[in-house]
Amino acid sequence: MKEYATSIAGRGRAWQNYRVISIPRSPVERALMWSSASSSLAKGVMFGVSALYFTTVIGLSPATVGAGLTAAGVAGMLASFGAGQLSDRYGARRILLVAMLGQGAAIGAYCLARTAVAFVLIACLASAAQGAQRTAQVTLLAREFTGDDRIDVRARLRVVTNAFVGAGSALVAVALAVGTAAAYTTAMSLAAVLVLVSAVPLRALPVARAAEHTRTSFRAPMRDRRYVAIAALNGIITIQFGLLTVGVPLWVTRHTAAPAPIVALLLVLNTVIVMFCQVPAARTVRDIARAGRAVLIAVLLLMLACLLYAAAAYGSLVMATAVLVLAVIAHSAGEIMSEAGGWELAFELADPRNTGAYQGVSQTGFAIGSALAPAVVTSTAINHGTSGWLLLGGLFLAAGAGTFLIAGRAFSHTRKGPAEAGPLSVTSDQ
Repeated sequence: MKEYATSIAGRGRAWQNYRVISIPRSPVERALMWSSASSSLAKGVMFGVSALYFTTVIGLSPATVGAGLTAAGVAGMLASFGAGQLSDRYGARRILLVAMLGQGAAIGAYCLARTAVAFVLIACLASAAQGAQRTAQVTLLAREFTGDDRIDVRARLRVVTNAFVGAGSALVAVALAVGTAAAYTTAMSLAAVLVLVSAVPLRALPVARAAEHTRTSFRAPMRDRRYVAIAALNGIITIQFGLLTVGVPLWVTRHTAAPAPIVALLLVLNTVIVMFCQVPAARTVRDIARAGRAVLIAVLLLMLACLLYAAAAYGSLVMATAVLVLAVIAHSAGEIMSEAGGWELAFELADPRNTGAYQGVSQTGFAIGSALAPAVVTSTAINHGTSGWLLLGGLFLAAGAGTFLIAGRAFSHTRKGPAEAGPLSVTSDQ
């Protein structure tokens, strides 16, 4: 009977590993989950309607929208970096709340914008608030959870994010079907309300648990060459997200025989794979060494995906579609492994005395990679075909190999005894 009970308990734990979304027991994770659900729903709405709103309702040219969003991207990078210091000084929870309220207000202000100048200013505010929000959320995770729990919680939050971004994209189909300025404005207003609502669950968190433990020099992480290198290499790997959202639609419609609607199905396939596999993948990364190996495996999969994307240009409709499906499967597997490994490195290599500043550096790398992704993808794969895909895959491979080597050195350092390793120092390449 005892063996049977143990078997049932083991099956229960195994089931926990593979559930897509469940209500967490931790009040902090529960608050973050509901907050992420609301903000991700808003993000999905924005993805579907924002470009049309900017061009048809405000009346901006595509070039003006592009320039404004580029400036906003710079603002987002700076905010990602600065929010780390602010989180150390005033508390990650407070910064997260302020950032969410600021982003909600900015999205609502879009509904009043009628000039290019107003659009650019609002876009910069919205992007800065979003950048600060990412850094503050990761800092809160780093402080509230320890060890393996941090990676598990972040993986589950990513599942929630993907699920509700997809739901928001489906929701905005109503506004797109109506196709009027009033419908687009209503959708933007809904997005603003959803972002503001996302701040409500966080108000219940006790301030003391989100407050900072120690004030330290903000420049410390910038003097940690190892951490800066990891953040920069992760920024390069982050380009993969632009590959899926920008590169694949352009490549499929311009260079392959596959039908254009397959793009939507490929994006859905990616979302489903991430939803079901991110948490199990994160559970395989439990130390710095395995994080480095996970990133190396990830970039090998991304290289394979690049080769398959390139090959899709040489087949018939059926063949191109089949190859694209295989490419997205490889790409999605690489995505979840790179995220799991990157999270572990960002948490474990950070100085716990200066958590916010370190996570600010990590999120800045992510923001830079995201901002550069459209230009890098179009100037390589889209403009140069097979040779461009090879170059892009080689870029991923180089970044992953560098991460693997740095992680290996860091793991060896942590395995040494105190007499060999020496005291903790964040001002040298350890």
